[in-house]
Amino acid sequence: MGKSMEDTKLQIVMFPWFAFGHFIPYMNLSNELAKRGHKITFFVPKNTELKLQKLNLYPHLITFHKFTIPHVDGLPYGAETTADVPRPLETLLATAIDELYDEVKSFLQNLKPHFVFYDLAYWIPELAREVGGIKTVFYLHVCPATLHLSNDKTTLTTSTAAELVKPPPGYPSTAVVLRERETKFLSFVLHEYGKVTFDVRLKKAQSGCDAIAMKTCREVEGTFGDFAAKQLEKPVLYTGPVLPELKDEPLEEHGLSNWLEKFEPGSVVFCAFGSQTILGKKQFQELVLGLEMTKLPFLLAVKPPEGTNSAEEVLPEGFKERVKEKGLILDCWVPQTKILRHKSVGCFVSHCGYGSMWESLALCDCQLVFLPRPLDHLLNARLMEHELKVGVEVEKDENDLFTKENLCKAVKCVMDKDSQIACLMKENHRKWRELLSSPGFMSNYIDNFSLNLHGLLD
Repeated sequence: MGKSMEDTKLQIVMFPWFAFGHFIPYMNLSNELAKRGHKITFFVPKNTELKLQKLNLYPHLITFHKFTIPHVDGLPYGAETTADVPRPLETLLATAIDELYDEVKSFLQNLKPHFVFYDLAYWIPELAREVGGIKTVFYLHVCPATLHLSNDKTTLTTSTAAELVKPPPGYPSTAVVLRERETKFLSFVLHEYGKVTFDVRLKKAQSGCDAIAMKTCREVEGTFGDFAAKQLEKPVLYTGPVLPELKDEPLEEHGLSNWLEKFEPGSVVFCAFGSQTILGKKQFQELVLGLEMTKLPFLLAVKPPEGTNSAEEVLPEGFKERVKEKGLILDCWVPQTKILRHKSVGCFVSHCGYGSMWESLALCDCQLVFLPRPLDHLLNARLMEHELKVGVEVEKDENDLFTKENLCKAVKCVMDKDSQIACLMKENHRKWRELLSSPGFMSNYIDNFSLNLHGLLD
């Protein structure tokens, strides 16, 4: 007897946008698919491969296809990812990636994979049709609520900015939306990103695919996935959160374990903003003063503020002496998941990026405070506060800026053990964490996702 379709091992090509915030979720998904025997070819710039090798848990099944970034006038020599260029030059990186069309086409003609997974390379579906016999999957690793902002009925112009605040009919939430004052900060979506604007790039990427895969689960964001499926008229497949397996390793970096051990369980405020967020000097100072105002011990991991080489050079006068051993500020990488799971940490103040959202929801029992800025982070925060009811967003003014008083207020709100609101959020968080960490929950999603991929080949 021949093998059933479900037993057939798939050949999958991964072609993410060249940013580590895209590489990492693609690698995590690649590992889960490889664990089930599927073969993965991962497109990666030649010098970036070394940085991703340690994330490849199945090197016999996951192969890196290395290539050279085409030369584009104005793009710094050797630049391969968004980490290598300032934001204004990302458009040149997009142009360089678009010029890989012929090389990618030739590769796919030789390999003939079952699927190509992609995000911002909007030309992949057209290329796959030219080669023939290849299915394309738009892999969304930000909240599905963002899809209502980039469908064909919503064009990001100043005259229709209100549509971003009032979503289309049938949208499943009145709370997971943007506020009117926030639309003026979305001009980046209209910027050229190679030959096309970022907005058009996304629309073409979504409209051309055979299916949309979402890095989420039905229990948390299923109503948004259903809405997207209806709006875009595409099958929506769920991978689950696809969080990497945690290892019980000691927290050795920067002497953090010894520092955290000095404090009572659940008393430390941990604040982190990911690898992309860079605060201005004034907002950085409001941040550290707000943390000081809580009178709680705090650990802050943040990139150096704009125009500086280190966080220390712009600390408010007398700040270091006042916080002494009670506050620790690091402007370098820290092992976020390990810190979140430390018994001394009781509150997590985050930018609410999608990775941090899932880590905070599934891997720790901290109280949660959100300080979001980019479009998708704002929607993540509103999902967490208003739909899941597990944390609070810091209030901002009409210029999208927060104050030290509002930051302090939000932290104290969730850390007040006698507060009914804080207790409710803690209980809700516990329920979600138990569901997401229950035996087989994550693996069942990947198993079903694999079956759904086979279904697309029928």
